[in-house]
Amino acid sequence: MLDEKDWFTEVVDTAGSAFSLRIRRKLHAEQTPYQSIAVYETEHFGNLMVIDGFTMLSSRENFLYHEMLAHPVLFTHPAPRRVCIIGGGDCGTLREVLKHPDVDQVWQVDIDERVTRVAERFFPELTESNADPRAQLLFDDGIRWIRDAEPASLDIIIIDSTDPVGPAEGLFTADFYRNCMAALTEGGLLVQQSESPLYHMDIIAGMVSDLKEAGFSDTRTLFFPQAIYPSGWWSATMARKDRAIGDFRRADVDARPFETRYYNADIHAGALAQPEFFRRRLGGSAR
Repeated sequence: MLDEKDWFTEVVDTAGSAFSLRIRRKLHAEQTPYQSIAVYETEHFGNLMVIDGFTMLSSRENFLYHEMLAHPVLFTHPAPRRVCIIGGGDCGTLREVLKHPDVDQVWQVDIDERVTRVAERFFPELTESNADPRAQLLFDDGIRWIRDAEPASLDIIIIDSTDPVGPAEGLFTADFYRNCMAALTEGGLLVQQSESPLYHMDIIAGMVSDLKEAGFSDTRTLFFPQAIYPSGWWSATMARKDRAIGDFRRADVDARPFETRYYNADIHAGALAQPEFFRRRLGGSAR
C-alpha cells in the first residue's frame, strides 16, 4: 500500500511485520486477467515492481534472487543443456541461465505476458538476453506445459513463481512435482523459490514432503538474503531425480566465464549450511 507520505509498505499480518520503501512517484499500474502490476520509482532502490500488492523486485537487489535461483542448480548438474523456467516473467532468471555457454535451449513459460512487457520497459537490464536464439518465451500455463512436456526432455526445471496463492498455488503440489519428475532426464534437477525460512517453514516442510511423495530422491535447501521480501531472508529448494544431489562443480564455478555480483563457490557452499531449527523441523530429511 502507498500512504500519504509516499512510503510503499508491504504488511505481513501473520508475522506482525512490515517492509517499506520511500517512493518518488508511481510509474505504471495495470490490471491483467491474472493480477495487478504496479511499478514505482523509489528513492534508493531504483524501480520497484509490485504484483497484487506484494514486492517482487527492485533494481537494487534483484541480483541476489536471480543469481541464487539460477547458478547453484546449473553448477550442481553435471552438464545442463535443456532448461525450463516456470514463471520468471521479469526475465532476470532467464538472463542468468543464458550466461552459461553450455546451455543449448531455455524455455520460459509464464502465464502473464504483461509481466515481461512491463519488465522490458522498466527493467531493461533484466530482459537484455531475451533475444538470445537459445531462449523461447512462452506465455502459457506452466502447470499444463510441464504436464504435456515430452518425457525425459529437460535437464533442469526452475520454478520462479510468486507466493503459493492464486495462479501460483498449483506449482506447490505433489501432482505438479510428479509431472516435473516425468519431464526430467535421469539425474535431472528441479529448483523452486521456497519462501522465508523464518516465516514460512510450513510451506518449506510441505514442499519437501510433496517432492518426496512425487518420487524425488533428494532435496537440499539454499538460504540467501533478500532485502525486500518478508523477513529479509529467503530460500530456494533443489530436488534431484534418481540420485543424491551431491557436490557442485566448484572448479567450474571458479572458472566461470561471466561475472556475478553475489554468487561464487563460497557463497554456494555456505548457502547449503542448515540452521539448527531448520534441521530439527525437517528431521534431517533435507540434509
